[in-house]
Amino acid sequence: MVIVFVLVGLLALAAVAGLYWYVWRRLVRDTTSGPGPARRAGTVVFVAGPVLMIAAVAAERAGAPFWFQRVLAWPGFLWMALSIYLLLGAVAGEVVRPLLRRVVERRRAPSATAPHTAPVPHTVSVPTGAAPREPQEPQELPPAEPSRPVTTPSRRLFVSRAVGGAAAAVAVGTVGYGTYGVLRGPRVKRVTVPLAKLPRSAHGYRIAVVSDIHLGPVLGRDFCQRVVDTINSTQPDLIAVVGDLVDGSVKDLGPAAAPLARLRARHGSYFVTGNHEYYSGAARWVREVRELGLHPLENARTEMAGFDLAGVNDVAGESEGHGPDFGRALGDRDTSRAVVLLAHQPVQIHDAVKHGVDLQLSGHTHGGQLWPGNYIAELANPRVAGLERYGDTQLYVSRGAGAWGPPTRVGAPSDITVVELASPQA
Repeated sequence: MVIVFVLVGLLALAAVAGLYWYVWRRLVRDTTSGPGPARRAGTVVFVAGPVLMIAAVAAERAGAPFWFQRVLAWPGFLWMALSIYLLLGAVAGEVVRPLLRRVVERRRAPSATAPHTAPVPHTVSVPTGAAPREPQEPQELPPAEPSRPVTTPSRRLFVSRAVGGAAAAVAVGTVGYGTYGVLRGPRVKRVTVPLAKLPRSAHGYRIAVVSDIHLGPVLGRDFCQRVVDTINSTQPDLIAVVGDLVDGSVKDLGPAAAPLARLRARHGSYFVTGNHEYYSGAARWVREVRELGLHPLENARTEMAGFDLAGVNDVAGESEGHGPDFGRALGDRDTSRAVVLLAHQPVQIHDAVKHGVDLQLSGHTHGGQLWPGNYIAELANPRVAGLERYGDTQLYVSRGAGAWGPPTRVGAPSDITVVELASPQA
């Protein structure tokens, strides 16, 4: 079994190395006329980028000194995003390249057919007394062979530079704009969800759902404060923090999470664990958020005005003996009351359906975070973002407020969702 894992790892490494070589070839080797400063600089970037990326991930997972994680995180994780779009740009360039080459050849090639010129009559001088010569028919030259356009090295270099430059510019612009979108903070999204069992008295009840804040070596205290300010601006009745709050220990990230103490809602703030809490010391983080004024729901339930609010641990907790326990969270309840469940991963919807949950609020997917990652996320999750019904149970998945790895989102903008419950009796 170990040999199989090693072989798979080597194959994956070889595939990644091959893709990097391909991108380097198209964007560096093919765009430079030969060995020189430009090619050397491009090669250094394509070697240093992957090294920093791997080092950033390894430092975070290994719990390296936090200052060291922060030094590596920005260049390493941004390269992770940039390399994706450099690859996509290089692949797209394969379509553009032959078309551009054809245009260049047509503009620079000589005319394919030389125009025929009518013979010019001329007068022949004849000496006195000599017999005049017979007039000779003008001889026509054979038609010229059509010239074939030839792609010279300079033309190939021009095409490669045009295509490679465009690919690099689009990649840098895409990552830059996607990073700005994360750092400026999430936008508010509003969704109305009708619940058949919700009484008229609870009609219009507003739950601010925030997931995947991912405080860590990149997103810190300032980002947390922006998230808190955005949530408070919605004036919700209840706040639900649905997992993946942090990527690191309480020791390193406690100060970054401190603004959560300023969350304000009529009926309080509630928290459930995500998979990243179990990479970061879940038990200590549960104690920390409780001290900050949030109410952890560890396979537990509480009664609200008009419905029950329940929460289950993330499935990653099973490795520590603290996985989700739906029976404990939802057993022995009044089934005539509506129940809203906080569960980090959308895949937990199947257990929610079995236990008669009316609405499950989840995160985890980031909406794919980096297009076309949404297509990959769809393979692993029943829903990537938005609202969907499973029989009598509804599932709402938030794209999340932050980002894991690259502080960048493309095609999956961050959000804080205000879910407004609606009663059929209203």
